[in-house]
Amino acid sequence: MSLFSLVIRPRQWLLAMAIALAAFVQVWLLEMPNALATGVYSFPVSVDRSTFVIDEAEILSRLSENNISGQLSSLAKKTGNEVRLVTIHRLDYGETIDSFADQLFDQWFPTPEAKAHQTLIVLDEVTNTTAIRKGDQTPLTDEIATSVVQETMQVPLRDGNKYNQAFADASDRLVAVLSGQPDPGPPIVESNVQTKGTFATAEQTKAGATNYIGWVVGLLIAATIIPMATYYLYLVAQPAPSEPSDSSDSQS
Repeated sequence: MSLFSLVIRPRQWLLAMAIALAAFVQVWLLEMPNALATGVYSFPVSVDRSTFVIDEAEILSRLSENNISGQLSSLAKKTGNEVRLVTIHRLDYGETIDSFADQLFDQWFPTPEAKAHQTLIVLDEVTNTTAIRKGDQTPLTDEIATSVVQETMQVPLRDGNKYNQAFADASDRLVAVLSGQPDPGPPIVESNVQTKGTFATAEQTKAGATNYIGWVVGLLIAATIIPMATYYLYLVAQPAPSEPSDSSDSQS
């Protein structure tokens, strides 16, 4: 075996290992998002009647989950109206929060009778999008249902991803409406937009325009005078030409 072959073989082995590692990383990068994605197949075919919060994304605290579960359990026993709150980390490619909610609602409650007194809310953690589905025998109107997910939940979510508050507020509102109480309505959003001093007055605009014109005129004057002065100084600094010597004097 030549010395050249002993040198080249380790290089070939390292190259093969590098190619294999690159292929593995590429496959891992392509498959990792799908592994974290959630589809309806990730959930049981039927839902446990005693389970009201399914936190697949693990974004709710244990205390918040227990409080909401107890609240919704009490609602179901008193009124027969059941609410289930579901969180997921990421949707499958091509899936939307609405299509996912439709499929999960149909999977858990396949008949109109099973859907009649059911309400389902789903939240996707990555996009913070929400969807709600409800049966036709609940006292929850379409307008209120939309407001619950688009206003009651979205206000805390926009304010720093406050998931516990978002679900607690949604649960409070749903319990009130499904119990026959008046709708407490969405949260009141305080506007922090400053309406004073955000626009320049007419006097400020006029003064700014005057200053701008002054700057332009000054720059034009400087652009004219500075080159002339520089040229003049250049001429002054030039040494005077020497006078030619008188040849007649030199001959005398």
